[in-house]
Amino acid sequence: MFHKKSAAIAILCAGIFAHAQNSIPAYQPTVITIPDSASYLTRDGQVQIVGNDGWEEMMVKFDALFLKTHPDFKRQFHTVMKGSSVAIPALQTGVSALSPMARTMWEDDRFAFHRLHGYDPLDIHIGYAAFGPRTGKKSPPWVYINAKNPLAGLAVEQIRQIFTDGAPGGTITRWSQLGVKGPWANRTIHVYGLDQGSGGTLAFRSQFLEDRTFTRGYEALPKPADIGQAIADDPYGIALLGFFDASANPNVKPLPVSLEKGSAFLLPTYENVAAERTPFPAYLHIYVNREPGKPMDLFVKEYIRMLLSDQGQAIIAAQRETDEGYVPLSPDRIAAELKKLD
Repeated sequence: MFHKKSAAIAILCAGIFAHAQNSIPAYQPTVITIPDSASYLTRDGQVQIVGNDGWEEMMVKFDALFLKTHPDFKRQFHTVMKGSSVAIPALQTGVSALSPMARTMWEDDRFAFHRLHGYDPLDIHIGYAAFGPRTGKKSPPWVYINAKNPLAGLAVEQIRQIFTDGAPGGTITRWSQLGVKGPWANRTIHVYGLDQGSGGTLAFRSQFLEDRTFTRGYEALPKPADIGQAIADDPYGIALLGFFDASANPNVKPLPVSLEKGSAFLLPTYENVAAERTPFPAYLHIYVNREPGKPMDLFVKEYIRMLLSDQGQAIIAAQRETDEGYVPLSPDRIAAELKKLD
């Protein structure tokens, strides 16, 4: 039985990637020359890229692919993969050709970049940052409840009504409003999350909660592990958690979510993330310093074209079983991301 199930999964995943390859436009490399005046060149003329440490293995492969597909390219690469927190500052000051990140840019970085340049960096998606739940490894930002809670799932708008004030239809404060019976019927919903001013919390609120104010009952805790333990100890709790090991505590479970009432409840499984069916997609981002109305740096444009090619997406697909668990971009999104380069 185990072997049949494993084989079925392998066939499904192969089908997803085969579909992706058939849907991605053929990549025709362009000859690129970088002038010696480019600010992102090191003193010895190497192309410097600064970004997220989780990309380190991929960046080695991306750089090697670029050199292989561009035999006339005369420069080498110098990558400094120290974390997403250094990516935008390096782009802002011009010492990085582009900024690879596994999360969205936080507001303080956007503000600093905009203050210096007068515009925001261009955001290009090349894949997804996580899937789950999977044992011992992170899942993307999601909603969690106590394992004893019988709630089958929630629609995105209901989540907004629970976590924020001012949603159409009013704020949801009691489990009975969600149809939960038994001991939950007359109990208040206890809402948990990280500090409201933290970059990840602000980003989730802006992207998925329509930037509404968090409910007055929102209880902020210092660390994701603290929130996980609070949910494990509190049958009446619900929490927002980003990049969390959903298997770490058997008393905590991810809550299936639907895009709207009446549609299917989903978890961020590999197949759902790869098809971008989940309501809270967490992307792999490439941020670029491109002034609106001006052409993109030719090297940067060519490098990103390669990342969005079938060869580049195959490198991302190979990350599935790593700690990061990156997922290639949905084929339906490739064309839209390529248009951003024009």
